[in-house]
Amino acid sequence: MDIMRNLALQNNPKTLGEVLVEQGYITKSQLARLNSQVDDVRPSHRIPGFQMLEKIGSGAMAVVFKAKQLSLDRIVAVKVLPPRLSQNQEYVERFYKEGKAAAKLNHNNIVQAIDVGEANGTHYFVMEYVKGRTVYDDVNNGDGYTENEALDIIIQMADALAHAHERGLMHRDVKPKNIMITEDGVAKLADMGLAREAEDQDAAQSEQGRAYGTPYYIAPEQIRGELDIDYRVDIYSLGATLYHMLTGKVPFEAPTPSAVMHKHLKEPLVPPDHINAALSIGVSEVIEVMMAKKREDRYESCNILMEDLKAIRAGDPPLQAHQKIDVEVLANLEDGYEHDEELEDVLGAGSSHLGWKMTAIVLGGLLMIAILIIIMMSMK
Repeated sequence: MDIMRNLALQNNPKTLGEVLVEQGYITKSQLARLNSQVDDVRPSHRIPGFQMLEKIGSGAMAVVFKAKQLSLDRIVAVKVLPPRLSQNQEYVERFYKEGKAAAKLNHNNIVQAIDVGEANGTHYFVMEYVKGRTVYDDVNNGDGYTENEALDIIIQMADALAHAHERGLMHRDVKPKNIMITEDGVAKLADMGLAREAEDQDAAQSEQGRAYGTPYYIAPEQIRGELDIDYRVDIYSLGATLYHMLTGKVPFEAPTPSAVMHKHLKEPLVPPDHINAALSIGVSEVIEVMMAKKREDRYESCNILMEDLKAIRAGDPPLQAHQKIDVEVLANLEDGYEHDEELEDVLGAGSSHLGWKMTAIVLGGLLMIAILIIIMMSMK
């Protein structure tokens, strides 16, 4: 009350924040942070044509609001770049790249872009408002998915990614937080913040040697910052997401992000049905091919991946995964690999499932050769 009385009696009134600093209740840096946070969450006076209704999310790079677009009387989501980042040209450029990338896509399973722009110093990105939850909300709350429930979502995501890939865009940050589920059960891929055109060599050169993505779901070639990454990075991340949905665990855990990424590079993957015994062998095989450490051992495209996902959903075997395994076994035989570890290294998925299967196939093949030799010798 004394503070408010002092404010009222002053001929040259100061803000409450300034008085709190003078009285020693807070520091100048704390006041600056508070002002920045207020700016982050109350931008409604800065974006003409939109009425901000409530804050619905925030992250390191943006704040998201539920808003009404007054001209069309509809509810939208508005992502706002915080003032502290608006002075950084790199962040501003990345923000507009996200909007332009999203605008190239028109698919029922991708959050639709509406507008991107700047008003009174505030950079904003308007998009479709999705009422619902994220896959992350479910796995974080302990609400597990059955195999079929997870497949229904992942098939939609594979279709969305196929649409993006056909238009030259890699998402590069597929993860549970970026998959939204509407109240009607429709899955929508969100957040094109790391999306990049596959043929954008300037961007590839500038990012070379730097890891872009989320450590729990990032592909090995992204970790290494390779120059020529392609659409298969999204297949790996989608596989890691499916793994998390079905097991309740991320594929690799460690105390630090760098340790997690090291495991993506070097550590064999524990097959998902070793964690959740209720899973079919087929879905485990598909995940292991999706998450092969060498990209050439993964599915070549999301369209091919969808063939196996839909087959499993229908109760059939994943023929594309089996075909990849057979081709790799023949290559291993030709190269003369002698034991399981070398077979697993060549496969790249670090999979005990596939390693044992290949070993069995190799031994079976050798046995057949031996039988044929014995028969031929007996005929002489």
